[in-house]
Amino acid sequence: MSSGILTGFSDIAKQAMMQPQESMLEVKNKKNKLYIGIPREVSFQENRIALTPLSVALLVNNGHEVILESNAGKAANFLDKDYSEQGAQIVYDTKSVYEADIIIKIAPPTPDEIGMMKPHQTLISTLQISTLKPEYIQALQQKKITALCFEDLLDEGGTLTVVRAMSEIVGATSILIAAEYLSNVFEGKGLMLGGITGVPPTEIVILGAGTVGEYAARTAISLGAQVKVFDPSIYKLRRLQTNIGSRVFTSVVQPIVLEKAITTCDVAIGAMRAQTGRSPCIVTEATVSRMKPNSVIIDVSIDQGGCFETSEVTNHTNPVFRKYDVIHYCVPNIASRVARTATYALTNIFAPILLDIGEQGGLKNVIWQNTGVRNAVYIYQGHLTNKHIGDRFNMPCKDLDLLIVSNR
Repeated sequence: MSSGILTGFSDIAKQAMMQPQESMLEVKNKKNKLYIGIPREVSFQENRIALTPLSVALLVNNGHEVILESNAGKAANFLDKDYSEQGAQIVYDTKSVYEADIIIKIAPPTPDEIGMMKPHQTLISTLQISTLKPEYIQALQQKKITALCFEDLLDEGGTLTVVRAMSEIVGATSILIAAEYLSNVFEGKGLMLGGITGVPPTEIVILGAGTVGEYAARTAISLGAQVKVFDPSIYKLRRLQTNIGSRVFTSVVQPIVLEKAITTCDVAIGAMRAQTGRSPCIVTEATVSRMKPNSVIIDVSIDQGGCFETSEVTNHTNPVFRKYDVIHYCVPNIASRVARTATYALTNIFAPILLDIGEQGGLKNVIWQNTGVRNAVYIYQGHLTNKHIGDRFNMPCKDLDLLIVSNR
């Protein structure tokens, strides 16, 4: 009985196999092999590098090729052998690096570096709108470069992810710098930041309640300092108070209150930034002149002009100057002071994006699917797509989505 049933099923199966079947097409793997170049930074005192050796290993293990200029990671204490052991190809000729399809670096490429780039290349770097010139954009356009400004990369929460990471580093580091210059080693007051039992704590004034201000306040409070935070925005002050989780003196920018706080504090941190243009200069030279001798000013906003009227740009070689017997630290690139930590923060952002580009079959697909990456595209295959640059230089600007659709 059972044998007959099985035989019947066998006949039905044979008949089914003889019926027309769906065409089984080959499923193609979309994954692309990426050819990534990491040149050595030539910008003054830029010590960071975009990828760590372990991130290079991750990319290589996923079938991608990484070419690195010799000593590109030296300033961040990553040696050539660290990269070569993880599968990177080390070269000594800069031009060889620029043969890669994707160039990833920290500082904007110089005109000489743009000259070495090949047509239809992808560039991932900062571009610094405030210092851009039309000739610079045109040079990238002529080579039909696709340029991503990583300062405009957005994470899932809509936050500028690279800016946020660097701001956290700068905020915490600014307090550690202040602690150094309060000590006798740097001819400061000879104070330990924070004080101890029976000794009054040092007073720190922070201008700005953004990410830099928040992390400066966190670090200062953890060291035992007395902190006062000023910002024109009640919302930002309330957010800082909530994020820190402890009560801290906060105030809107009232000139009389601010002047009293500045003239009695030991450290003043300038961390107030503008969306566009110059940062607000809210502390006058007259106020600085009344600060206590050997007080310390750390003007983090110096790259936008600074919050203090007495601020002047300095560098890591000669980081400070004195005016009215007040120590001024006005280095614009504080993150390069802790280049290894900054590199770890950057590689956590860049490595997943590069892997996605490979997995999704190219940058075009990632841009189409990822609004955070799309926000960072300034130039797409030679076409200017950033409206702010277009308006500033009166240059024609095209819609990025339309450009991608036309090429799909």
